[in-house]
Formats: sequence, C-alpha cells, structure tokens
Amino acid sequence: MRARIYRPARTATQSGSAKTEAWILEFAPASKREVDPLMGWTSSTDTQSQVKMSFDSREAAVAYAEAHGLDAIVQEPQLRKHNIRPGGYAENFSTTRRGAWTH
Repeated sequence: MRARIYRPARTATQSGSAKTEAWILEFAPASKREVDPLMGWTSSTDTQSQVKMSFDSREAAVAYAEAHGLDAIVQEPQLRKHNIRPGGYAENFSTTRRGAWTH
C-alpha cells in the first residue's frame, strides 16, 4: 500500500504557523471515485484514503511506515524564504512613527 509523509503548509489566508509542526502520513487512493447517480455526490469504496495519521517527527512516521510494510514517499517541506519584518503591518499605525503614513 502506498502512503505519503509530509508536513502541512500554513494556510494561504493566515500568516500564522499553527498545525504545521506535525508530520502527516496519508494513504494514496487505491480506487477511483465514482459519482452517485441519484445525489451526484462522489464516493469511493476505498476507506484507507480517508485515514490521516499525525506524528511528532519525520523519523516516527517513517518508522511506522516501515514497521507496517508501507511504501512511503517522504516530501520535504519548503521553508519560508523571507521572514516577516519586525513590526509588520502594525508598524504603519504606530504612534512613534516619524513620518505621515499615506497611500
């Protein structure tokens, strides 16, 4: 059975990094999804594709995959290139700002 081990990225709408420290083991879908003719919902007979396991470290996730005979692919996280400058957006409205802030 194939699996993917990765560390999730932060959400695109937030600048915080919550829920990005754990490593996730996720199973690849074994069968394709089908459309239900009555309701139009998509469904699958593969229940393993719904399983997501969380680990504290990459090594723990790889050890679990090896112990259970899973063919796991590890995707390394892409680190942030630029750090947020000190003060950030709030610095625009600071009372200690030297010049006027205008558009």
